[in-house]
Amino acid sequence: ARREDEPQQVRVLGRIDLKKAVAPPPRPATRRTPESPATVRTQPDATPAVTEAPKSKENEFAKKSGKKRKVIKKTDMLETLERDRRPGKLRRKKRALPGKEQHHTEITTPKASKRVVKISEAITVGDLARAIGVKFGEVIKKLMDMGMMATVNQVLDVDTATLVAAEFDYTVENVALNVESLLEVGIEDEGEPEERRSRPPVVTIMGHVDHGKTSLLDAIREANVTAGEAGGITQHIGAYSVQVAERRVTFLDTPGHEAFTAMRARGAKVTDLVVLVVAADDGIMPQTQEAIDHARAAEVPIIVAVNKIDKPEADLERVTRELGNFGLAPEEWGGDTIVVPVSAKTRQGIPQLLEMLLLQSDVLELTAGTDRRARGTIVEAKLDRGRGPVATVLVQEGTLKVGDAFVCGLEYGRIRAMIDDQGRKLDQAGPSTPVEILGLTGVPAAGDTFVAVADEAKARQVAEHRRTKQRESELATTSKVSLEDLYLQIQAGGVKELKLVLKADVQGSVEAIRDALTRLGTDEVKLTVIHASVGGITESDVLLAAASNAIVIGFSVRPESKAADLASREGVDIRLYNIIYEVVSDIRDALEGLLEPTLRERTLGRAEVRQVFSVPSAGKIAGCFVVDGKIQRGAKARVVRDHVVVHDGKIDTLRRFKDDAREVAAGYECGLSLENFQDVKEGDIVEVYDIESIARQLAPSSRSIAGGQTQVERRV
Repeated sequence: ARREDEPQQVRVLGRIDLKKAVAPPPRPATRRTPESPATVRTQPDATPAVTEAPKSKENEFAKKSGKKRKVIKKTDMLETLERDRRPGKLRRKKRALPGKEQHHTEITTPKASKRVVKISEAITVGDLARAIGVKFGEVIKKLMDMGMMATVNQVLDVDTATLVAAEFDYTVENVALNVESLLEVGIEDEGEPEERRSRPPVVTIMGHVDHGKTSLLDAIREANVTAGEAGGITQHIGAYSVQVAERRVTFLDTPGHEAFTAMRARGAKVTDLVVLVVAADDGIMPQTQEAIDHARAAEVPIIVAVNKIDKPEADLERVTRELGNFGLAPEEWGGDTIVVPVSAKTRQGIPQLLEMLLLQSDVLELTAGTDRRARGTIVEAKLDRGRGPVATVLVQEGTLKVGDAFVCGLEYGRIRAMIDDQGRKLDQAGPSTPVEILGLTGVPAAGDTFVAVADEAKARQVAEHRRTKQRESELATTSKVSLEDLYLQIQAGGVKELKLVLKADVQGSVEAIRDALTRLGTDEVKLTVIHASVGGITESDVLLAAASNAIVIGFSVRPESKAADLASREGVDIRLYNIIYEVVSDIRDALEGLLEPTLRERTLGRAEVRQVFSVPSAGKIAGCFVVDGKIQRGAKARVVRDHVVVHDGKIDTLRRFKDDAREVAAGYECGLSLENFQDVKEGDIVEVYDIESIARQLAPSSRSIAGGQTQVERRV
């Protein structure tokens, strides 16, 4: 039951009407607590006061329970959270509980194994500093302590970078070799080859220029090959497959001129047998000796073919004796060298030569695996206008098929077509087969290794890595040379330079001409080939030559019509050649024109001063007697007194008696005055001389490269 003293509440529309609520009588001992709602203060002898009733329903419930419900506003909560998130807010330290161990955080340094800088071949100072995490100046300072002056863009090799990184507790890892070996895994075949079968021999024909190598191959092939060569000289390697007695033999024809030494060396690396052609009327020549050295270095058996035995002046006995002097004693003399007398013109001895080739190949037991990816060597490469980059490949292992992906040197691609030496299209080519391939991304270098791969992406990765590696190596080499030689060149007054843009029909000719021309340079005159490539002369070549003040050299190529017009407007000199001797001769003459002439003093005459006259308008005049030679007006003269030169100048005036004279001969007297010199005395000797300029020539070693020019011009 409701108590009678409780205030009466009247609900109006769900709310409490406070007007009719009456407070109860006061209690004597009322204690104020923080949890109680609004309380009533009592005073003695006072009438009961009316207190404020609860304003909400929550107060009523709190009064019943004896506790106050805490109401938190949303804005207050957000302010509290914002205050807690402030960075500067101080946090109380947690007190350590008794009996618990304290764990302190230890600062550890990175492990040494993780402080590694990975570089490939070379790295600049700036890149090394960024990789280590220090300023450029600190790396440069370390280099200066090592005795090296360097800039931010200076390229450092692996060894130098390793020393610098060690100063900062870093180690250098050369990733170039690791990447290359990783890429090569996809190229090399795993495991043993399946079954090796007999393959045709690869025979290289070597010898001196004009000894009949190509004519001999012409006789073997029974085709006219020599007619297509300029001046009858083989300009690049030809690879041919010939049917001999139901067997095939692959022939490589190498040039005989010494400028093509690199090409001949490549021919020896891929060959099984060497046929050394020696003219019976000429004997062993310098290029013959080089061919012997190349064959011996490659450990290739040599078969000597003594050509031109049909000529009346042929001396087979002399040639045989000369061969013995070079360690090629014939079998008739107790040696082990096969010597076959032949005549390419009459085909005499050709069957015997082929028989010896097949016999020697049987002794060598030449085999190769066919059921594997192909490997070979780039024999020659060129840029064809209609077909793009074209390369001649000699397959050495495996079988090459149309559609195979491959990589060769800095280039890669996929076989689009294969053509043999007869112009026929092939679907596949086995070992010892020379083929011309299409599908290259660029022109490879002759002598590059050709490898077929399973994935074209892998081939592209290998080629791009090799290009990057080559660019880094070239950058490192160029920077090093220029920095070391810069001061010396400045002190010497600079080096005169002849710049060339070289274009040729095939890659082998480009390399041979570049090598021949590079050897012409001296310390005073530098020859630089700023660009060398395969193909015709284009507008870009002319623009490059115009910007670099260079000469364009075209070997067995012609300029485009637009390129010729541009060269005429820009004043670029384009010189076209078909024979390498003419290129070397013209460039040698141009280099000799750049050489500073030799200055030599030539004595004209001597005169003895016998009396000195003073003329108010002319100063002192020396009366002289011409002892020898002649005295010329305006010539250089020096005054010698007691064997000491006291003046070196020029004769200002020259007179004989009262007349001006141009020159006075020996045995006559004359009067002369010297320019800016008045201290002439009796007994002085006046020596008259002039300076003559003598044109210089290149060193004999540079001129010897065209030693066989007369012989070639006779054939042209």
